[in-house]
Amino acid sequence: MQNLPFTSLRAFEAVARLRGFNRAAEELGVTQSSVSQHVKALEEWTGRKLLIRSSHNTSVTDDGQQLADAVKRGLGDIIDVCNHLKQRQSNEQVIVLSCPPGFALNWLFPRLINFDQRYPDLPVSITTHSFSTSISPSDTNLSIRYGTGKYPNLFTQQLMTERMTPVCAPTLPDGEPPLTQISHLARHTVLLDEIGQYEANPPTWSYWAQKAGHDLPRLNRTRRFGQANMAVQMAIRGGGIALGREPLVIDALREGNLVMPFAQFVLSEYGYWLVCNRQTAQQEHIQIFMNWLLEEVAAQPDMADFVG
Repeated sequence: MQNLPFTSLRAFEAVARLRGFNRAAEELGVTQSSVSQHVKALEEWTGRKLLIRSSHNTSVTDDGQQLADAVKRGLGDIIDVCNHLKQRQSNEQVIVLSCPPGFALNWLFPRLINFDQRYPDLPVSITTHSFSTSISPSDTNLSIRYGTGKYPNLFTQQLMTERMTPVCAPTLPDGEPPLTQISHLARHTVLLDEIGQYEANPPTWSYWAQKAGHDLPRLNRTRRFGQANMAVQMAIRGGGIALGREPLVIDALREGNLVMPFAQFVLSEYGYWLVCNRQTAQQEHIQIFMNWLLEEVAAQPDMADFVG
């Protein structure tokens, strides 16, 4: 293998396929003289005449055709193998992230374009999961989990904590009926969403009222949703008051689509966690993505910035 004249073989295959030295030189990006020298050297090396040269056309001898076909097959196999290896490398760099649907829609998607622009060679695919979904390393590289961070035998790092406060459309506080006191909740539609797991005190309206030092009035009108994102979207459209969990409402507060009628923040016992296999956590592209997520969390505004 080490003694084969690979450069000459490649040059000869191009001449045989393209039927000309000039076209072969253009394809290979070398001079016509260089191609001619390589073919001549190959004929001397094999001891056989491989090409029939003329001023108008170049044809291949029987021996030459046999050799050209062999080189073409060999180059084709090499190209196929190289493309396969490159595709494998590309696939190994894909980041498959699993996260709650509300978090994906309200927090991650608006920021993901920043990652794509910064790291165009690291594609990110998103799948969503419910609270009951187990972490399957075969399906994802990395998960963002909502809970208390108890994931035995896995790499776990807190992405962000969560504060809560009621939120509503800007028109509600000064509307009729008004919404300026906690007792006014009794005359409004209160939006509830399912938490789905109870490792700790769940971030419910009762939890918020207790921690904020309020007596929650009787909620006469409620609307229940299976996902927090649905409650947030209903609140944006003026359909009631939702318990705003920080990552899910921070952008809507910044854009003025939601306001905080009471602006009393309570820290949830839940949060968002980066979770994956310990080996996966050491992979460079996963570390890049996790560090980027942490940078985005550090850069987001504080809920208190939007009081009043």
